[in-house]
Amino acid sequence: MHSLRPAFISCLAYTRRRLQCTPNAFIAPRRLPRARHVQRQTIRLTASSPPATQYGASDITVLEGLEPVRMRPGMYIGSTGSKGLHHLVFEVIDNAVDESLAGFCKTITVTLHADGSVSVRDDGRGIPTDKHPATGKSALETVMTVLHSGGKFGGAGYTVSGGLHGVGVSVVNALSERLDVNVWREGRRHSMTFSRGEVLEPLEECDDTNQASGTHVRFLPDNQIFTTSVQFDLDVLSQRLEELAFLNAGLEIVITRESDSESRHFLHHGGISEYVASLSSSNDPLHKDPATIFFSGEKKGVTVEVAMRWNADSYTDKLIGFANNIRTGDGGTHMEGLRASLTRSINQLARKAGKLRDHSSNIGGEYIREGLTAIVSVKVPNPEFEGQTKSRLGNPEVRSTVDSIVARSLIDFFELKPNILASIVDKALSASAAADAARRARDIVRRKTVLENSTLPGKLADCASRDPSVSEIFIVEGESAGGSAKQARDRRYQAILPLRGKILNIEKTDDAKIYQNTEIQALITALGLGIRGDEFSTSQLRYHRIIIMTDADVDGAHIRTLLLTFFFRYRRALIENGFVYIACPPLYKIDRRQKSVFLYSDEELQEYVEKKLPPNARYTVQRFKGLGEMMPGQLWNTTMNPGQRQLKRVEIEDAILADQVFTVLMGHRVGPRRAFIESHAAALSIEDIDF
Repeated sequence: MHSLRPAFISCLAYTRRRLQCTPNAFIAPRRLPRARHVQRQTIRLTASSPPATQYGASDITVLEGLEPVRMRPGMYIGSTGSKGLHHLVFEVIDNAVDESLAGFCKTITVTLHADGSVSVRDDGRGIPTDKHPATGKSALETVMTVLHSGGKFGGAGYTVSGGLHGVGVSVVNALSERLDVNVWREGRRHSMTFSRGEVLEPLEECDDTNQASGTHVRFLPDNQIFTTSVQFDLDVLSQRLEELAFLNAGLEIVITRESDSESRHFLHHGGISEYVASLSSSNDPLHKDPATIFFSGEKKGVTVEVAMRWNADSYTDKLIGFANNIRTGDGGTHMEGLRASLTRSINQLARKAGKLRDHSSNIGGEYIREGLTAIVSVKVPNPEFEGQTKSRLGNPEVRSTVDSIVARSLIDFFELKPNILASIVDKALSASAAADAARRARDIVRRKTVLENSTLPGKLADCASRDPSVSEIFIVEGESAGGSAKQARDRRYQAILPLRGKILNIEKTDDAKIYQNTEIQALITALGLGIRGDEFSTSQLRYHRIIIMTDADVDGAHIRTLLLTFFFRYRRALIENGFVYIACPPLYKIDRRQKSVFLYSDEELQEYVEKKLPPNARYTVQRFKGLGEMMPGQLWNTTMNPGQRQLKRVEIEDAILADQVFTVLMGHRVGPRRAFIESHAAALSIEDIDF
């Protein structure tokens, strides 16, 4: 996972793990790769003891205070892995950003401390510390220890905020081994200390006129909850902090890591216009003066900001929505309003300008949005999010508000810039014509190629199982590797598809060429992916483990990247649903005293030689240059056996960044790709760059 992160900026992640189970209960792992007789494992189910018949009021458990958070942390932060760990920081930061939205905070400072804790300091008003009338405790203690408490429920505290349920900082408190909070208000400092949600040190006050108003929260995640890791990732946090700086023009955010004194500073006066320009930096703008279109408006208490830029050399759209600074990855009513208004307005203006000869038809919205990068950010007084993760905005009134503001603003803008309107309409008409040509190419492919033929590719060595949940396919490089893999596999549930050389880079080509490529035809047919553009269901998929198994060299890494580009662009759902994996063949074999040890990296080799071999021991080291060099038995035992192998599951951590990085690394323009490599060269080794 570490080798991927520098080059792909954590937009894709490889989850590496040993699989100690077989794909299905009735299949037992083979001992030899070419065993002729396989004995099935018989599983007998026995009745368990009868359930207890006594069930009364005493069996009902009532969780009080913050107990529900510690009992079911995943309900509040998504998971107890890395994603949930970083979510704790974001909850505290969001509170500071809410102070900025209210007009009281100008600077936020985040520090990753050497002891594993993290602190967030803002120069806002500071959390109130006076006695709360309902709880009888200080407002500070109430906010830190009571779920669904805070200034975000219609009081005078916040008109707009990213918080919805008032569980953020109290959840952080519940899941922290220790949490210290300091508040500066009216020349006094107020401090409290908590442990796992309980008060450890009560509220103390003292004079402190040297500090401006604000809040400082420092917490150490509880390793009883986060059992896999309590290490914060500077890159992951920085991505969100820079996003917040874009969304809040003029807000200064600084993050520092104490262990190496690395510090990053984010301040973007251009707001979301600057954000759109950053996302489009690898593309040529379709129009200039201005390259980015920005407008804003307010209606019925809802504030709308929109920034848009069409790119000449892009054939996909990137539409990103935010509601109260929260990225709504699943869209919502604000995105619906933008799409509807954009399609209707462009068609009306194009018809008025005489660009549409056929008055009975409109340009499809997907063609108008081709090459468009757009951000819509709304501030809603009472947001209706779906769930605590806030992935989709549900306020119905926001749709009409965004629709009307976008429509009015586009009309005003294009009346002054008719040349920009003409370029957008021309690109949309060209996209529509290209889509018609691609549709005809697909129809030809359907009739004349193997895509709609029941015959599978001849090079595919299929498995016996017809159950996709059991079956897995290894995509290998070349006939030599394919031969070894075919001999090594377990034919009952493992299929092999050898590819000849490097497949087509679909980032640089159109659909017609994609369907004419022999290797991609074989890939589409073998996996059951169907035609791009048609509705796809995972029920069509022939294998639920698609494993890329290439050589551990530069060419193998390139082929792996081309395949990842294909899956990301052609059927992203395969990655999103966790069907795509990377095999981990060994790099080295050490032979000593008729025993062999397989090692998977240079680090493992160095550690083994230095720590596990006796001094002056005699041994030989073999470096595998390709899968074809391995004997079938070796390939099975090290790379293909479910009971011993290591696999990396490919996941999308940030779809926006993933899209951007694929464009940079696999697109037409050489300049951005060279700049990307040069900017990361200092932090990468040659091995790192392969991903």
